[in-house]
Amino acid sequence: MYRKRKRNVYVPGSKIPFRISRSKMNLFLECPRCFYLDRRLGLGRPSMPSWPLGSAVDHLLKNEFDILRKRGERHSLMKKYGIDAIPFQHKDLTKWRDDMRAYEGICVLHKETNLEICGIVDDVWINSKGELHIVDYKSTSTSKPITLDDEYKQGYKKQVEWYQWIFKQKGFKVSDIAYFVYANGLKGDKVFDGRLEFSLEIIKHKGDTRWVEPIIFDMKKCLDSDVIPDPSPDCEFCKYRELIKHEETYPHLL
Repeated sequence: MYRKRKRNVYVPGSKIPFRISRSKMNLFLECPRCFYLDRRLGLGRPSMPSWPLGSAVDHLLKNEFDILRKRGERHSLMKKYGIDAIPFQHKDLTKWRDDMRAYEGICVLHKETNLEICGIVDDVWINSKGELHIVDYKSTSTSKPITLDDEYKQGYKKQVEWYQWIFKQKGFKVSDIAYFVYANGLKGDKVFDGRLEFSLEIIKHKGDTRWVEPIIFDMKKCLDSDVIPDPSPDCEFCKYRELIKHEETYPHLL
C-alpha cells in the first residue's frame, strides 16, 4: 500500500544529522520539487522495478575483482587499458559497497549544514602513487560504441564525482580519474542456448568535484524552506501530476 512516509523525513531545526544519498542528490538535480516532496513531506515518487540482470553482473564483477584483491594483482582489463592500479583492500570495503544490504555505504558529515553525505560504491582501486580511483560497474547491450557523451549519462559522471568528494572528505588521497567498467551484452546470430555473453571495456572519466558542496548548501536551503519548490520544466512526474490534477478539477463532459 502506498502511503505517506513517516521515517527518513527532514525536520527543520533537528540536531540529528540528516542523510543524503547519491540517489537523492540526483533527485534534487532532476527536480527540486520531487526532492522536497520526498525528503521533507515523505511523498516519494512511485517505486521503479529492480534490474536483476544488472545486479547479477555487478555481483559477478565484484567476485572477479575480489579474487585479485586478495592476491594484490591487476585485472587483465587493467593491463589491456594500461591502468597502473590494483583493487583496493580496506576493512570497510563491504560497508562502502553495502554488500550486506544494510544501506551503510560511506558517509561524511557536512558540518555547515548538518547533512550526512553518503554513497555506495561498486569498487575502489589504488594506483602506485597511493591514489584511489572510484570505479563504477555498468551493464548494457548495444552495438554502438560506448561513451559517456549521452545526455542521461551525465548523471553517471555526477555519481562518481559525488563519491570522489566523499572519499576526499574522509581523508583519502583520491585521483581525479574514475573508471567505468562496462559489461556489454552481445547480440549475435548464435543460438541462445541459455547463455548471454558479454564483452568488457573500461571508460575513463576525469572528475570535477567543485559542484558538490554548492549543491549541498542548495539542498539544505530547499529542505529548510516552508515553500514547495516549483517543478522542473523537464520533470515527467510533475507534468503527470499536473495533468491528473487538471482532469480531476475540470473533468470532460461526456
